[in-house]
Amino acid sequence: MNATVRARGFAALVAGAVVVAGTVLAPTAASAAEKVVLSKGHTDAVDVHYEGGALSLKVNDDTVSPAVKRDPADVTFQVLPEAAMAVPDDPRFAFLGPAGSPVWLLPMTQDPDLLWPGWNTTTLDSGVFEGNKVRLSLVGVQGPGTVTLFTQDSFGGPIIKFRGDDGLPDAIDVPVKTHAHSNWAFSALGSYTLTFQADATLANGTTVSTGPVDYSFVVGELSGGGPEVGLSISGMADEYQPNDTVTLNAVQTPQTELDRYHWFSKCPGADDWTVIAGEAGASYSFTATRKLNACEYVVKLYDDEAVVATSEPVTLWVAFPPQEPGTSQTISASIDETQGSLVISVNPDDRAVVLPPAQLTARGDRWESNGELRPVTVTDTRAGQPGWSASGQIPADFTGPGGATFSAGYLGWSPRVLTQGSGQGVVAGPEVAPYVVGTGGGLGASAVLGSASAGAGRGTAQLGAGLRLSLPTETAAGTYTATLTLTAI
Repeated sequence: MNATVRARGFAALVAGAVVVAGTVLAPTAASAAEKVVLSKGHTDAVDVHYEGGALSLKVNDDTVSPAVKRDPADVTFQVLPEAAMAVPDDPRFAFLGPAGSPVWLLPMTQDPDLLWPGWNTTTLDSGVFEGNKVRLSLVGVQGPGTVTLFTQDSFGGPIIKFRGDDGLPDAIDVPVKTHAHSNWAFSALGSYTLTFQADATLANGTTVSTGPVDYSFVVGELSGGGPEVGLSISGMADEYQPNDTVTLNAVQTPQTELDRYHWFSKCPGADDWTVIAGEAGASYSFTATRKLNACEYVVKLYDDEAVVATSEPVTLWVAFPPQEPGTSQTISASIDETQGSLVISVNPDDRAVVLPPAQLTARGDRWESNGELRPVTVTDTRAGQPGWSASGQIPADFTGPGGATFSAGYLGWSPRVLTQGSGQGVVAGPEVAPYVVGTGGGLGASAVLGSASAGAGRGTAQLGAGLRLSLPTETAAGTYTATLTLTAI
């Protein structure tokens, strides 16, 4: 992509993030230990956590659903060759190199064809740290070129956050409940190690630190020195009944063109792995028997005769067969059809949605930010199956610093059905655009998130929505909050 186009891709920021605090639910990310390469999609690369009295850095991998928390040591961040651009002919960007020289840039606004890394303190609670902030530092850079992380002001001018070639460490203070992105610029192809550290002072005066944590970046194509392909096995259930069919699938991360596999097993008492004859594809199916209980399975990926990747083992557990009638009992359970209710629920431990910092539109006439409503659960156990409708409304204005406000109508949503039970017929509510003069709109009025017609609502469904905030340019800078009220009838 030429320099002119990329230069226009640099975005301006409005000071402060917009926070919507309401009855919302955030999915809990599972832990993961496999090594992965992240090359496209959103990730909180530097994700700050405080648990059990310890400050730590993790990677929030949002390229998968649900999102996964990873150890930075297990992640390679790839800056794809498509990130290459020419340094703009603009003296403000001279720190990137001579005008026209190549630079590989991950932009602060999302490009679906590139990685979108940022830093995140939204898991940190207010009142825990002195000043409600942590200090994030870049303490080291190793690699073939220079590395610079920078944001931009409302006129497109660069605001350098971290720069690896003018003396380290570089540090910024990050408030809790912050989710931020920047431009990540690399001046040369190759492998880099960026070392970050987070420090904070607790409210009682005690200092805590993550210590230095290494992050691996590869600019350009992956070389043999990095974890080119991760391999894992999906499809193994917690337990099988005898004669059930077991289907295991090999999963590459990232996906490559390689498609030659071998499957191996090792059962209790065996010292070595045994190749499973005839199984050379990405999927392996067989019948569960008690004889196979506690057997382990791995899969290997090959390039010609060379092993490219090996999965972690998975274990098969097969239940005992049913007892003979003379030595068994029958247990019956029933549900009273006269009982039942309609419940809309959220996770009581996590009720905050933090929208990314608002950015000027291409026309420069609005501040806009896009985010996601956390999943909302609707459960209907009523025997009559009358159907239901779930709605949301922000009944009061957003409030910000110094008493500043803006109308709840400036926030709109695009509802969708995330999951629903077998036999349900749940449909998403209509899109509600942010308020526009003369046409109305927005969540200042009640809007349908999802509904089910009579006879099609019994069971449990999860609803979500994309959020879109669109503000006039004269809106005062700062952090604003409002409460979203959810109801089901």
